[in-house]
Amino acid sequence: MSRNRSSARQRLLDAAIKLFSEQGFAEATTRQIAELAQVNEVTLFRNFGSKHDLLLAAIASTDLFTCDWDALTTVEGDDRQLAATLRRYARDRLQTLSQFPQLLRAIVGESGHYTADNRQALGAAIQAANQALAKHLSPALTEVQPNQPLTAAQFAGLLDSLLFGYLALELIADAHGLWRDRDDFIEQLIALCLPAPPATTPASPQVVEASETTAPANDLPAGRVHGILRQAKKQGSQDYAIAYILFGAGLLPAELLNLERSHYISSSEQHLLDIRHGAVRQVPINQWIMGKRHGSHTNNPLSQWLKSRKDGQTALFINPEAQPLTLTELQSIWQGFTAISDTTTALPPIAIEQARHTWCIEMLTKGISIEDLSILSGWDVARLQPYARRAREKAALELAIRLDRREGHPG
Repeated sequence: MSRNRSSARQRLLDAAIKLFSEQGFAEATTRQIAELAQVNEVTLFRNFGSKHDLLLAAIASTDLFTCDWDALTTVEGDDRQLAATLRRYARDRLQTLSQFPQLLRAIVGESGHYTADNRQALGAAIQAANQALAKHLSPALTEVQPNQPLTAAQFAGLLDSLLFGYLALELIADAHGLWRDRDDFIEQLIALCLPAPPATTPASPQVVEASETTAPANDLPAGRVHGILRQAKKQGSQDYAIAYILFGAGLLPAELLNLERSHYISSSEQHLLDIRHGAVRQVPINQWIMGKRHGSHTNNPLSQWLKSRKDGQTALFINPEAQPLTLTELQSIWQGFTAISDTTTALPPIAIEQARHTWCIEMLTKGISIEDLSILSGWDVARLQPYARRAREKAALELAIRLDRREGHPG
């Protein structure tokens, strides 16, 4: 007998989810649900008491407030690993929630009709999900984000509330224009939840970015850039692709480290990177770097690196264990292909941010306006002024040399 009741209850839950999802809570009647479950209405009310109680039971039987933690990256190591976990969690939540749009509308639209018990039951389900997320994130927040002002429970609550709010907006409004797509929203959400810590050591990505606000423009001569690219090519396809992006797109280290394969957009007519970390934007990768061409839109150091990949990792750049590249590993790679010296003179070490200096100045020298460079770089015009002055200096020197040559060869 209990087996039959259990079977009837499950059939009612399945029928309720189906009809609530297809018709909405208000339109789906208890008679329709009972008929679909092949029971009578008395059995429905005996098992659930009311239609609102059935709605809450249906919600509890879905994955709306649960998560497959085993499918997420282990939260440990550094802020990049934590960001990767949050990114996967956010995508999982939005994908799961969007499978039940009418059910979500019912949760919100019918909330005014819930009894106190209904509201408490729904609150308990949300709280349980929040506690599970907080428990999973707590060790990493303590280790990776020691200055995080929120507790793990507050952090988890804020994250889930923003995800639910985004999906509610997606369900009720078209073309709101606040984000390009879900991935754009997720990247901005992560940037909000994981603010950059204060600069403390040279190994921090934020130190590299912060130093750019006051450092003078310090570009590299063409010969040395070509030497670096040649050395990177010798060291391997990934090293060559990294050098190519740093000098061809002017990315900051943190932007490069957060690139995923899907952020690379390539066709016969365009060759772009979709930047989702920091200043969200798209940046073309120059085929011509300091007067020399490096491949085409479809065949270049980056595309060759991707073709050589045999792993399933989503990150664009990886370490030997096929895990996302860390800042320390990136700096080691950079030092490897920039430690170039000739037989007579030892060249000074190069800071990784000098690749961006060089790119900014080269773009300005080629004729791009400072306003357009502001869009591509994610920096405001005031921040780019030293680079504009350096570009004018180089143009003035080149003009003076040409004039002198003309003077020496009149007629």
